[in-house]
Amino acid sequence: MDEVVSTFSSRLPARAGVGFKPAHFDTILSGAPSVGFFEIHAENYMGDGGPPHRQLSRLRQDYPLSIHGVGLSIGSGEPIDRRHLERARILCDRYRPESFSEHLAWSTHGGVFFNDLLPLPYTRETLERAIEKIDEIQSCLGRQILLENPATYLSFMETEISEPEFLAEIADRSGCGLLLDVENIYVTATNKGFDAAAYLSRFAFAHVREIHLAGHFESCGASGEPFALDAHCAPVAEAVWALFAQALAQTGPVATLVEWDNETPEWAALAQEAQRAQSILDNASRRVA
Repeated sequence: MDEVVSTFSSRLPARAGVGFKPAHFDTILSGAPSVGFFEIHAENYMGDGGPPHRQLSRLRQDYPLSIHGVGLSIGSGEPIDRRHLERARILCDRYRPESFSEHLAWSTHGGVFFNDLLPLPYTRETLERAIEKIDEIQSCLGRQILLENPATYLSFMETEISEPEFLAEIADRSGCGLLLDVENIYVTATNKGFDAAAYLSRFAFAHVREIHLAGHFESCGASGEPFALDAHCAPVAEAVWALFAQALAQTGPVATLVEWDNETPEWAALAQEAQRAQSILDNASRRVA
């Protein structure tokens, strides 16, 4: 496994990228935007052909590619769906992406897909299970994967290990990298009432190979407590930009994705978010130099 990880580790450029939306395809082709890379969700491209693959093949000629999975259910108590994993392998073999990532979450049970990324208790049992599944995934794909910290809305009484420690041990033992989703930290901190900056200071930065940014929906609970939903439906909030700068002070410049998956904006709005991320990355580069 060490040989696989070292040979096929994440190779995304340390620039700002965006999630690819088919509605933007013609604009991208006509304008050749200066973005570092594009990301797709693996499950949207598991068919054999058609317009999605024609567009992606064309895009791949000019840009680095990140594939982001949402269906491998690493946090589930059940075995990995080998058919789904094989489809992911075929997709990676077809496009040779610079990065493949998944979530520390679960989304399937008893053959049912819940179309959500659900949390898990951080116990020794779930830790060992997650490491076994990541080993299986990396062996099948023949590459290192990146594991993303989740956005969560509740805590389990069974939890024995803090999330930063849980992620660090998984990365140490499996050889996977970490995808630091700054937006998810903000959302979780808002919902659970802890300090996002303090959490971030304990993250395993040595394993971070990519960062995600996104917008969220904010409201209040029944008792007036703040509530945040990781909806990917708006510009990145100022508090999340501040956390991003804090993270870069530890990691230095690293590939950074702006996610905007719902209520998809015009290309110009998405490009503006990427430009702001790139400006912060450029400032981090100057500090390192």
